[in-house]
Amino acid sequence: MKNLLRYFPELSEKQKEQFSQLPDLYAEWNDKINVVSRKDIENLMERHVIHSLGIAKVQTFKPGTEVLDVGTGGGFPGIPLAILFPDSHFHLVDSIGKKIKVVNEVASTIGLTNLKGEHIRAEQVKGEYHFVVSRAVTRLVNFYPWVKDKFKKQSNHQHKNGILYLKGGDLAEELKESKLKRIKSYALSNYFDEEFFETKQVIYVPAQG
Repeated sequence: MKNLLRYFPELSEKQKEQFSQLPDLYAEWNDKINVVSRKDIENLMERHVIHSLGIAKVQTFKPGTEVLDVGTGGGFPGIPLAILFPDSHFHLVDSIGKKIKVVNEVASTIGLTNLKGEHIRAEQVKGEYHFVVSRAVTRLVNFYPWVKDKFKKQSNHQHKNGILYLKGGDLAEELKESKLKRIKSYALSNYFDEEFFETKQVIYVPAQG
């Protein structure tokens, strides 16, 4: 929690309480359903919670923002973002049902009411969103077609409606391969000090067209 509060000092008491429950909750669920790698469960706050919140360093969500989290797994980045932005609405989807069970149980336990987890493939999701978030589900050339028709037309944020994608490593080839336009990348090492973040980035892809 110390590092979380250093990077996000404006958290309310309710938010602090919600974040503080996550390590034990995920450790408990991980014993039943493997949603976080065993080596990461001891570093949950850094490698999953703070990592997810890297998106918030790039884009703050205004009240009423609709966000789709594709391939959320056990709830990342959606659950940390939903805690941080209680006035925005988050739809977390994954093709693996047992992972969505964990998402909904964790959300219920910590009292998150602005989040819905659904067992569904991204291509089957109906509705439109301001932003799509995700964490290294697949290469962008594969990912963008899943969500290309899911963006609201009207933008009201610093970034035009689009994708905020957490990725790591050298992405030059992948970004070129995608043929997507007006992409921006933000190094998380600009915001977080830990070695884990040295190669981590948020890739922003505006809705094309």
